[in-house]
Amino acid sequence: MGKNYLKSSLQNASFNIVFQVLFRCVTFILNAFVLRHVSQAVVGVMNVRLLLLESTILFLSREAFRRACLSKTSEHNWPQVINLLWLMVPLCSILSVFFGYIWLYVLVAPSTSITEHYTLGVWAICVSCIIEMFCEPLYLAAQAFLFVRLKVVMDTIYILVRTFTFVPLILYQPNEAVVAFSVAQILAALVYLCGYYIYFYFYIKNLRNESGKVKDGTSSLSPNKPSKPNYDRRESIDFEEEFPFSSLADFLPSRIENEPPVNYSLVNLTWSFFKQGILKQILTEGERYVMTLFSVLTFYEQGVYDIVNNLGSLAARFIFRPIEDSAYFYFSQMITRDTPIKEQNPKHISESANVLYQLLRCICCIGLVILTFGLSYSKLLLFLYGGEKLIDGPGPLLMRVHCLAVLLLAVNGITECYANATMNTAQLDRFNYLMAILSVSFLCISWVFTTLMGGVGFILANCCNMSARILHSMWFIHLRYKDTDYKPWNGLLPGPYFLVTLFVAGCITAISDIYLFDRHKFIHLLIGGFTFITVLGAWAYEEKTLVSLAVQKFRAKSKKKD
Repeated sequence: MGKNYLKSSLQNASFNIVFQVLFRCVTFILNAFVLRHVSQAVVGVMNVRLLLLESTILFLSREAFRRACLSKTSEHNWPQVINLLWLMVPLCSILSVFFGYIWLYVLVAPSTSITEHYTLGVWAICVSCIIEMFCEPLYLAAQAFLFVRLKVVMDTIYILVRTFTFVPLILYQPNEAVVAFSVAQILAALVYLCGYYIYFYFYIKNLRNESGKVKDGTSSLSPNKPSKPNYDRRESIDFEEEFPFSSLADFLPSRIENEPPVNYSLVNLTWSFFKQGILKQILTEGERYVMTLFSVLTFYEQGVYDIVNNLGSLAARFIFRPIEDSAYFYFSQMITRDTPIKEQNPKHISESANVLYQLLRCICCIGLVILTFGLSYSKLLLFLYGGEKLIDGPGPLLMRVHCLAVLLLAVNGITECYANATMNTAQLDRFNYLMAILSVSFLCISWVFTTLMGGVGFILANCCNMSARILHSMWFIHLRYKDTDYKPWNGLLPGPYFLVTLFVAGCITAISDIYLFDRHKFIHLLIGGFTFITVLGAWAYEEKTLVSLAVQKFRAKSKKKD
């Protein structure tokens, strides 16, 4: 069972990375084009103020439900889970009205010289968030039953619809960017919703036609007998006999005879994640909340900061987030929350400890590469993205400091992912108290640092926050494995050949940046490419076992296709 979970998790991560890199590159190019038609102040309104509203509503509405309901999915009583998931719709509606009112009547609105359509943008965000909640039961079923490609395809479609709606409208009416933003937001949410329902409609229809094992008009969703899929035979989504939904009506809330409408242990776990989610949201979007609530930066400065932040977090969106999502699912299935390590399946514990070690080692190496080359190529990246206007101001310094934050973000993502996937309810509650302390400290440090250093202060405050969270998660992992022979935290120490090669590459590229950037940008880029290949070779030499395993898996997969 563990191998199938691991395979599906790795498959999910790889599909996420490939598809997100491909299509985010398209949106990256289009956004660079838009920057030349929209003022940076309007960018600040859309990408900081309005997207912060969306992030706040969506995270608080669904994150806790997703994390709780993805724990031990093979043991679920699915009617109870579906009933619990539908609570997200009224919760999201209440949060949308509450935060929409705050964004409109409590916070300082942008002046009409920046945009006249701020109110439209706020309500468009609220409506789109509510629309997305209607497909959450289908989303979670897709995750639980390992529909590895579906989530990636739907997320990609969502991005494409929003981007290719927004860009033409911007070119047609550059002065009404917020209107274009609002139209694109709602249209993308509707397409996303319809996509999930259409997919499962035809999937269930095919099950009926091909297997003949689900009778028309009879639901296979038994409220008294939870579905227990046979994961050993599962490949992608080919598991018709175990899929417990016989029609789209099974994804709707229902009355369950002789049992509670929801699983109360899942409710308690959801509540723990919800309390933690409030604090985590403050920590994740802390700088945007400080910008929005205290107006420490103008909308123009917010726009510049957001552009740099988006560029600096490309690795987090492309690589780290897909890996974290898949790792969370893997660890939550392999390790039981309420059972000591010594009392669990030794094979599962050995495999999960090795996976954690390898993840930490790979993530740390990726973060160090980004930090090293980011110091020398931040200015070039900003120049290619937005032209001279982005490198004349504080942009290059912001980008360089952000590279340090990316390294810490990468390590924190994996360590905290393991902790959240394996903590019991009591440990999660204690973690919530720590997050509360970190949240208050982070906001205070952000305000002080930003007052003294501007946008750089936000990034440095975030680095302090990430460091504290890493220390806590590593301490939890240490306690988890202290009575065993496993030491997965050693994955944070890359090999010596890799570190030496990376140091030399950093020195060479720094000299190139000083002497070649202004007059010979292409040569500067070639030097970076050559040193990057050298660093990659050093890493592959030290990770021969991992690389050879990956090559074997790739060859075996290619032979199966042939």
